Amino acid sequence: MVDSEVVDRSAGREVVSPPTARVVRVIDFLVRNQGKRFGLSELARRCEITKPTCLGIVTELTACGYLIRDTQTKSYGLGPALVSAGRAAQRDFALGSMVRDRLEGLSEQFSAICMASAVVGDNVMVLEMVAPPGVEPPASVGDVYPFAPPLGLMFMLWEPDEELERWLRSESALAVGTDFEHIRLMAAECRAEGYLVENLSPTVQRLHRLMAGVAAHDVPPAVLELVGDLVSSLGERRFLGEAVRASAGKHPVSLVAAPTFDADGHQSLVLTVYVGGEISNLEIANRALALKQVADAVTSDVGGRNPFAGRGH
Repeated sequence: MVDSEVVDRSAGREVVSPPTARVVRVIDFLVRNQGKRFGLSELARRCEITKPTCLGIVTELTACGYLIRDTQTKSYGLGPALVSAGRAAQRDFALGSMVRDRLEGLSEQFSAICMASAVVGDNVMVLEMVAPPGVEPPASVGDVYPFAPPLGLMFMLWEPDEELERWLRSESALAVGTDFEHIRLMAAECRAEGYLVENLSPTVQRLHRLMAGVAAHDVPPAVLELVGDLVSSLGERRFLGEAVRASAGKHPVSLVAAPTFDADGHQSLVLTVYVGGEISNLEIANRALALKQVADAVTSDVGGRNPFAGRGH
């Protein structure tokens, strides 16, 4: 049966489009409207496809991860599988290659796991991962976890104050009590220094791995509440601020992270060097300086701007 709504009128005549063109039309429409979600009826109308045909397309694309469906609003948006596909294409471009090359340089310099990740829709996704030979990385390219407080905090520390506050007060993936003053201190120091030094307890590290690949709406509320209580009882995370790093001796460090920025001065990627042990202040500074240089280079290559440049100590 011919779908009478799927036609090409550009040449003054109606030509039935192949099924593949309908799929491309849906994806192209959502790409042009990235960040937005559409219900089935509107999506079918805007793409000029019958509703039954559109349902079949979005159902299959959602099952494959190319789209995501909000179970509450029953609307559709771009899914994480498109990022993996985009990453493969990106490897053919200079920026993608440059980011990985620089991560490989960092990994070799410090014999450490290095990662690039970004916010994709409602999740944080791992986009690049480099590990020294024989070292098992904590995540894989394409892994996702919910972008909701307290997970994903480092992706908001360099955003404007009002956006950080709004995010902190949003519905959380984990029902934890938020220490706003502590986070404001973190943000102020990270913006001044240009990087984050963080220590996660082994138990919370396991929690992050457990949540990887799990969307918030897929977890039963009772489980979220239980996990949230666990995180709260553990103190969630420990930020190694200036006062701690000014003290003598070594400090237990999980990772050092630094942001890249887009043309509008918003965070784009977060680059990370994993430590997973005790290191001195000098070793922290060396990793932070090398990581910041890579982040600055990536920001420059994409024509971005660091709104906090020049504010450091």
